[in-house]
Amino acid sequence: MVNILDSPHKSLKCLAAETIANVAKFKRARQVVRQYGGITKLVALLDCAHDSTEPAQLSLYEARDVEVARCGALALWSCSKSHANKEAIRKAGGFPLLAQLLKTSHENMLIPVVGTLQECASEENYRAAIKAGRIIESLVKNLSSQNEQLQEHCAMAIYQCAEDEETRDLVRLHGGLKPLASLLNKTDNKERLAAVTGAIWKCSISKENVTKFREYKAIETLVGLLTDQPEEVLVNVVGALGECCQEHENRVIIRKCGGIQPLVNLLVGINQALLVNVTKAVGACAVEPESMMIIDRLDGVRLLWSLLKNPHPDVKASAAWALCPCIENAKDAGEMVRSFVGGLELIVNLLKSDNKEVLASVCAAITNIAKDQENLAVITDHGVVPLLSKLANTNNNKLRHHLAEAISRCCMWGRNRVAFGEHKAVAPLVRYLKSNDTNVHRATAQALYQLSEDADNCITMHENGAVKLLLDMVGSPDQDLQEAAAGCISNIRRLALATEKARYT
Repeated sequence: MVNILDSPHKSLKCLAAETIANVAKFKRARQVVRQYGGITKLVALLDCAHDSTEPAQLSLYEARDVEVARCGALALWSCSKSHANKEAIRKAGGFPLLAQLLKTSHENMLIPVVGTLQECASEENYRAAIKAGRIIESLVKNLSSQNEQLQEHCAMAIYQCAEDEETRDLVRLHGGLKPLASLLNKTDNKERLAAVTGAIWKCSISKENVTKFREYKAIETLVGLLTDQPEEVLVNVVGALGECCQEHENRVIIRKCGGIQPLVNLLVGINQALLVNVTKAVGACAVEPESMMIIDRLDGVRLLWSLLKNPHPDVKASAAWALCPCIENAKDAGEMVRSFVGGLELIVNLLKSDNKEVLASVCAAITNIAKDQENLAVITDHGVVPLLSKLANTNNNKLRHHLAEAISRCCMWGRNRVAFGEHKAVAPLVRYLKSNDTNVHRATAQALYQLSEDADNCITMHENGAVKLLLDMVGSPDQDLQEAAAGCISNIRRLALATEKARYT
């Protein structure tokens, strides 16, 4: 069949390409097509089409050429499900030909062309080429087509590419957000709905796009899609709402539309991607005290806490991040946290994880938990100090930031300050001051200030060159950093003076 693609007979080429399109649905067949040079031959078929805009204007001869190109695109679509074939299509010069064919108005040609591009858009090379070419403009234009399959593949291609900020801007600039928002109302075709909600989710990563979606009333429509939808739609809907929830105005809309309850209800699922998105959305809503009251009433915090036992690290981390605003904004947070039997022991034990995101999120949660003295006493008994100290030798800035905050907060109980020194947490913290991240500087200076209340820690800091690093930070425009650095230097200096005095008396 691959050899027949070289035939001078156009109808034979078409039949061979269509057969390959049907057969290459499974891995082995796709591999054979590539091994026998089929990808290069199929790409060559794309070059048969003429630049005619209207199907009606084509002569019979030209129509045959268009049909050859269409069959070639169909076969490439099937073959493009594998990574090696995507690369082979690119190397054979397939991308510029597919981009050229996008300009046609033949719908039956556009479907396999966009389908192939959508498959290939999972590769970084293709995404860069799609952004550089005028592909986004064509995809946006075809969102308004009457063909549901074409709309689906265009939305899916946008979904694949819109992780990139520039692409998200292009979708907005070419007027793609309005057709996406209006397609949300057409819920009968679930494949198309999944693609459209996916595109909206990724486009919502940009604030300017969220503003547009609010204008088009897309947020209210998304809330309406939180029930009675397949999981692949729900993952995207909740992902989009999670992005929209980053702004106060949208959180209010979601609450007023009754969106909190269906979100909390989704916390009991088992789909990993859905749980990651729904925890993020619930956490973002918890920033509003009114929404937090609803989440608490619906037992949402307990459900989030139970997700800390989930086997997937992404779910654990997302749940721990979501717990932070919940603890911060709950009415009686200390009592609420204590009401979860075994909850504090569970969260302290998560400090034994080897996943950096889990560790950072758990440190952030511990910072909030430790604001309550009783809970700080309990987590101290569960061994929070040695576990936090063990993590101190990390180069990960996100973890450093939240770890330093947790250490700072945990110093407020008993002899924890001394214990951090005994567990060798002080010297690594001093090294954090050499980081290039201001958040790390602030959190570290605050932790060192708390630790410097103990004389032995002051000596360790001095030996490790903390004073010079802290002196630089006293001139920082960040007031919290300034004060913490100055306070720490003051404690070290006070100890030095006391030592000096003792020596000469």
